[in-house]
Amino acid sequence: MHKEIGGYLELERFSGPMMHEDALALSSGRACLSYLIEQRDIRKILLPDLLCDVVTTVCEERGVTVRRYAVGEDLRPADVLQPEKDEWLYLVNYYGQLSKEELLSWAKDNPRLIVDNAQAYFSAPVKGADTLYTCRKFLGVADGGFLYTDAPARTLERDESHRRMDFVLGRFERPAGEFFAEAAANNDSLPTKARAMSALTGNLLRGVDYYAVRDRRTWNYRMLHEAFQDLNRLSLRRIAGAYAYPLRLPEGEAIRKELIRRKIYVPQLWPNVLQEQPENSTASRLTREILPLPCDQRYGREEMAFVIDAVFDCLN
Repeated sequence: MHKEIGGYLELERFSGPMMHEDALALSSGRACLSYLIEQRDIRKILLPDLLCDVVTTVCEERGVTVRRYAVGEDLRPADVLQPEKDEWLYLVNYYGQLSKEELLSWAKDNPRLIVDNAQAYFSAPVKGADTLYTCRKFLGVADGGFLYTDAPARTLERDESHRRMDFVLGRFERPAGEFFAEAAANNDSLPTKARAMSALTGNLLRGVDYYAVRDRRTWNYRMLHEAFQDLNRLSLRRIAGAYAYPLRLPEGEAIRKELIRRKIYVPQLWPNVLQEQPENSTASRLTREILPLPCDQRYGREEMAFVIDAVFDCLN
């Protein structure tokens, strides 16, 4: 049967360069991990205690034995890690704070290393390590992930995204609050099975000005850092294309609620940690106290000044 001709027009097709063009384009970050587990035949893995529960779910669904290590106050492993024989190490690049030199050092010392760059879209893949990325934390798409790996390749069923796009398209024209539940449901419902990236997501990613996205995120992050670096309980390095600005304050929980009341939507990342880890653990404190302040490409100096004033107002 030949291709359809005529009829109504669909979404325009974009032909620009796509960031991470050389990587394996998959349906999500969790699909990237699933692919690695299957293609690397991973049986044991060492996961941080500060982590989204979906990563643990992917591992457990595939019969992988999970062991935990503690994350320290500096968002790095708290202790010297000694993976067991045939055990893979899962290293999260929280807020993109791990430098290229640090990551290369980890890869040199750990031949079975997976680097999670879900919060570091503009960080380069790590030579000598499997490196995964998530698209929807940085760009207006409902899914999508990239994986750099030399694991054996296999043919995958292609994902479809059109039924997931309502909340992305809706927020383009309406307030975010009207679609918050739908966005949260999408996050929970993304399949863990490894699939190839959908044609729709791939097309949208070819329409992005990545230089503009990176630069706007970089300048917004710097503006927030200049305002808060003396208050922040995290010691941060300046980075390009930041995911968010992680402001750690002892009053974090109360300030988060007040900011949300003022329609500054600051998420609590990894809320599952509060049930999984002791209340006085470093992981629980980081979960409660860190405010991931938005600094993405939708905003500029005016919005960042508004956020800064709001935080100081809450503190006072």
